Amino acid sequence: MLVSEAVGRTVHALGGEVVFGLMGSGNLAVTNAIVAAGGRFFSSRHETGAVCMADGYARVSGRLGVASVHQGPGLTNAITGLAEAAKSRTPVLLLAADTPSAQLRSNFRIDQDALVASVGAVPERVHTPQTAVADTARAVRRAVRERRTVVLNLPLDVQAAEIDLVPPPPAPELASVAPTDLAAVIEALNGAQRPAIIAGRGAVLSGAGPALRALGERLGAVLATSAVANGLFTGDPLDLGISGGFSTPLAQRELAAADVVIAFGAALNVWTTRHGKLVNGTVIQVDRDVEAIGAHRPVDLGVVGDARAVAEALLPHVTGRGREPLPEARRWRDEPYEESRDALDPRTLTIALDEILPAERTVVVDSGAFMGYPAMYLGVPDAHGFVFPQAFQCVGLALGNAIGAAVARPDRMTVCAVGDGGLQMSLPELDTLGRLGLDMVVIVYNDDAYGAEVHHFRPLGVPVELAQFPPVDFAALAEASMCQGLTVRTEDDLEGVKAWLHDRDRPLVVDAKVDPNICAEWLEEAFRGH
Repeated sequence: MLVSEAVGRTVHALGGEVVFGLMGSGNLAVTNAIVAAGGRFFSSRHETGAVCMADGYARVSGRLGVASVHQGPGLTNAITGLAEAAKSRTPVLLLAADTPSAQLRSNFRIDQDALVASVGAVPERVHTPQTAVADTARAVRRAVRERRTVVLNLPLDVQAAEIDLVPPPPAPELASVAPTDLAAVIEALNGAQRPAIIAGRGAVLSGAGPALRALGERLGAVLATSAVANGLFTGDPLDLGISGGFSTPLAQRELAAADVVIAFGAALNVWTTRHGKLVNGTVIQVDRDVEAIGAHRPVDLGVVGDARAVAEALLPHVTGRGREPLPEARRWRDEPYEESRDALDPRTLTIALDEILPAERTVVVDSGAFMGYPAMYLGVPDAHGFVFPQAFQCVGLALGNAIGAAVARPDRMTVCAVGDGGLQMSLPELDTLGRLGLDMVVIVYNDDAYGAEVHHFRPLGVPVELAQFPPVDFAALAEASMCQGLTVRTEDDLEGVKAWLHDRDRPLVVDAKVDPNICAEWLEEAFRGH
């Protein structure tokens, strides 16, 4: 068979059962091979959308995400989504066609390896027909085991060569790496009077949730997560929710008062620590990557190890002490606020949607001035129910991530929260959403602007008209894309969402005309941090 077919069959055999992509002449054959082997293919309208779909699929399913693009412009179009997945350490394999080495004058020719590496992804390559299967297996292993985003470059001349299909080589055994010495950590935890545990995405990926809950119960520690790990401790009596800019007043008080903070798989960057204000005691950081320890702030103790393995190793050695339960009123929705009288308040909108929409949901949040509202007011059932593509802080990636998440978990409704600017950037995938008919509601926080820029510069006296736009009818755009559209200007208009829930034969896009003058408190805090 051809190398292209052998590569596709190998990807499928190693777990690449679902592939997202945009077809070109360079990647059609390898993608067809995955489908012929029993895989499923979902076509995007833009290459960044395809990579975002693979990213969202991997985050929610815990499986390998696969995307497929053409050489040259197919890869350059995918770069923004690739940067997000790479910075988030999502296990994604991007199959990218490449020009033959001899075609020096090809219009498609670029240095694909260098381009991929420049955004933090790992470049791999099918070098020869004889090494094709082994090269493919190596790329998949790196994506899965190292939790990296890998691009497998597929030169056209190598793809067209003939080979005999062979089984992929067995994966080498991984030696178990014991955590570094824990004596000092155990001493610090047993001496703590007000301990706190902060879990990040590394804890989610390692399956550390149950062990961390048990450790928290034994220590009497409050529990919190970084934004990307939101939902890991849902339902626990000592769960404070998100640590950082989205923290409730109660979480801010409890975390700031902690005398020992131990972080598992969390970067402890300025966003998670609220520019350092939430971490004041002894700081212990656990991470499988030695480079991550102390990268964003000094720590007192560092442990190199898997979050779950370290938590389980600590459990037998920590002293139980118990603690009073947290107050019942510990959610953002329990905090009073002065509601806007001029237009729809985004807080009121989000609280109402939290009550209306099914509790079994996947919430996907785009970047932008609005992004705190769904993170703070929409509950999620667990950490796999929250997708927060913010590692690159790029507007416009959530719709693709939401489509991938919906494919991964069709048993849950997917709620995609975007701003008007973000939806405009990802508008091609509205067609993908309508075409696939996924169980999804898209909430557009529409303030007719790039709101972060308006709120940042207007108080400084800087003209902001260049960041503001005439009104857009997203409900009409939704109807043109085989979705149902609903315009919401008041809370009463959300009756349309309730009606859709009873007969949801197509995705819903809610064009929520929110008050453009409300600047979220977390956004003001972020501006002060800069």
